[in-house]
Amino acid sequence: MSFPCLTVTAALPAVGAIATAAVPAARRTAAKWLALLFSLATLALAVVVLIRFTPGGSRYQLTESHAWIKDFGVRYELGVDGIGVVLLALTALLIPFVILAGWHDADPLEDTSPNRRWRPTQGFFALILAVEAMVILSFEATDVFLFYILFEAMLIPMYFLIGGFGDRAHSGGDEAAATQRSYAAVKFLLYNLVGGLIMLAAVIGLYVVAGTFSLADIAAARADGTLTMATSTERWLFLGFFFAFAVKAPLWPLHTWLPNAMGEATAPVAVLITAVVDKVGTFAMLRFCLQLFPGASKWATPVILVLALISIVYGALLAVGQRDIKRLIAYASISHFGFIILGIFAMTSQGQSGATLYMVNHGISTAALMLVAGFLISRRGSRLIADYGGVQKVAPVLAGTFLVGGLATLSLPGLSPFVSEFLVLVGTFSRYPVAGIIATVGIVLAALYVLVLYQRTMTGPVKASVQGMSDLKVRELAVVAPLIALLLFLGVYPKPLTDIVNPAVKQTMSDVQKTDPKPEVEAAP
Repeated sequence: MSFPCLTVTAALPAVGAIATAAVPAARRTAAKWLALLFSLATLALAVVVLIRFTPGGSRYQLTESHAWIKDFGVRYELGVDGIGVVLLALTALLIPFVILAGWHDADPLEDTSPNRRWRPTQGFFALILAVEAMVILSFEATDVFLFYILFEAMLIPMYFLIGGFGDRAHSGGDEAAATQRSYAAVKFLLYNLVGGLIMLAAVIGLYVVAGTFSLADIAAARADGTLTMATSTERWLFLGFFFAFAVKAPLWPLHTWLPNAMGEATAPVAVLITAVVDKVGTFAMLRFCLQLFPGASKWATPVILVLALISIVYGALLAVGQRDIKRLIAYASISHFGFIILGIFAMTSQGQSGATLYMVNHGISTAALMLVAGFLISRRGSRLIADYGGVQKVAPVLAGTFLVGGLATLSLPGLSPFVSEFLVLVGTFSRYPVAGIIATVGIVLAALYVLVLYQRTMTGPVKASVQGMSDLKVRELAVVAPLIALLLFLGVYPKPLTDIVNPAVKQTMSDVQKTDPKPEVEAAP
């Protein structure tokens, strides 16, 4: 039997989580290094998976299939396509930076009064590795029931990361801050649990109709005509799956948990939410909604496009008006997820390729911007934009990296998000020109909120509260510099990603029986 790359890639962080949690309480530093080593080992194996993956080969590669719950037809089936493999690599890439950035986020607080709680360092890093294991396995799962289990299970460690390890930079007292953290964590959990329960009903319905949870078996049955779904049945099942994914994504109007969760979480956990966990929602739209329910996907497209456009404009407008740095980045992410969903349901190869690249590039750019923002906030102790000014004069490297992360967020040409956003807009405009035009409003607003944020925090007179602010340290530079290098490299040369993604997109387009619109060319006189 060949080496089970996919299983081991997910098992490494799971074992790392257990090992990190088992480190004695007094050896916090050892726990940090152990978590970092397991995350780096996972990254190395993810690179092996990328190398072994053959673009243009069979749809699902490095497959594994074992009986799990025989009585219910549930199997442990794994496989990656071009979309899944790049998101797997993104997850493995970001986790070491998340761990490094959060190196001191769970250290015991200096004040040990009864109002302060001990922050178990080992638990913090173990939970991060547990999330990584579940997210990676969800990108690999080709059994619908297995995916559902992972989709729901990842909520548990995320709940504790948000509620138990909140941001220390609060303007209010400790009790108020704890209340806000609890509210954000419970809201995150309830929204996603409701979506998951609705999806569970759809998963059961799919099994009743298809008699299997295997994506490969369902696709084969559809191809040979042995599986047919009534139109109404397909639409109801699609809505059950899509609702859960739209909550996770998040899509307007199911987005309201995200600003609270990102605002109250530490910066590394906020990156984990929006750059890693939320990608499972948009990935699942491509893998499950379009592949399992192609007819219903086309039926629902007009409404989904409207919701995506609202997300783009609404998220950007609220980002413009924010006074909190982290909430601004959260609303910007809502706008960006609108672009991703717009690209998916434009039903063009350019749109879906752009959407997949957007998932990767948004993960890198948001990680860079949010982590630098976290370093900034930890120095000043405030998330409010008004509390900053003139930072570039006292911490020029911090300000410079913050600017690059912001420019990537607004999709400046030469940085990787530009390629994704351009493809999404081209793909959308070729089939839905009005939607493409409306979506460009989000680009204008992005330039506004990013540049205003930079101007208010980094330029102008140096405020007394930031006068002695230190610049980025070696550990912090080790976090930010590789992310910025990737933004530059993929902005100039995105071919390594497009070569992997495009064949998988063609398969998805074939599933929904769509072809790209032919350009209208006037006949020569």
